[in-house]
Amino acid sequence: MRDAVDAFARHLAGERNRSPNTVRAYVIDVVSLLDHAARMGARTPADVDLVVLRSWLARLRTAGAARTTLARRGAAARTFCTWAFREKLTPTDAGQRLASPKARRELPGVLRADQAAALVTTQTRDPDDTPLILRDRLVLELLYATGIRVGELCGLDLGDVDRGRRVVRVFGKGAKERTVPYGAPAEQALDAYLRRGRPALVSPRSGSALLLGARGGRLVETAARRIVSAAATAAGLPHVSPHGLRHSAATHLVEGGADLRAVQEILGHASLSSTQIYTHVSMERLRAAYRQAHPRA
Repeated sequence: MRDAVDAFARHLAGERNRSPNTVRAYVIDVVSLLDHAARMGARTPADVDLVVLRSWLARLRTAGAARTTLARRGAAARTFCTWAFREKLTPTDAGQRLASPKARRELPGVLRADQAAALVTTQTRDPDDTPLILRDRLVLELLYATGIRVGELCGLDLGDVDRGRRVVRVFGKGAKERTVPYGAPAEQALDAYLRRGRPALVSPRSGSALLLGARGGRLVETAARRIVSAAATAAGLPHVSPHGLRHSAATHLVEGGADLRAVQEILGHASLSSTQIYTHVSMERLRAAYRQAHPRA
């Protein structure tokens, strides 16, 4: 069982280019499944059949697992079973017949355009801005301007920015590369950071990283999240995460008339169905405005 888990993790990381966080989540779910299978008498992956899979999900449901958790764990189990069958570790692909509840697609919370503008302009533009303030301003501007994920932001190198065309090259999920445009305010923040911010932060640890931490290393995701949260507090807004800025950017693009396929490309979604949720967000806003303003709503 342990050898199968290790080989599955190598498959996810090496062949499917999954991120370390994704690999870790899949492994945790598969370990939970195999532990349950062992308690039912299984000794090898070949003993994991549909009865074991259903029993595992039933136990999780009884323990109070949410629909989203059950859906995620069911997906992990199916992925593992398909891999194990292809590797001839199991006689059949038991996961093909496993049904798990679909997670409800919650509409993401988004900022209004004026709130997003307040968030990214919380810090004053002062000639004496410190290097960290210049960096923080760039973090906020880039997240909202491009809608990229926080991990993608922190992974940007100097060579990934094409200032002539105002685009950044992003390596997203599955190591897929895409090019995302940014606007004039982000370019101004980038120019100030590259002239007066990054040179003051650079150290032997910096390498080619675009965004640097206080000690000169590459900016980490937790620090980027703190930057966004602190800016939201300073602007008098509810808690906002980098992913909340991504949702907001996508929603404002759709509300502004951007083609859904273009938004899909900007966000790096593998499927258009992932992008279509932003049309629902816009429709909810339209309904809210109608109910508030129309006398016969």
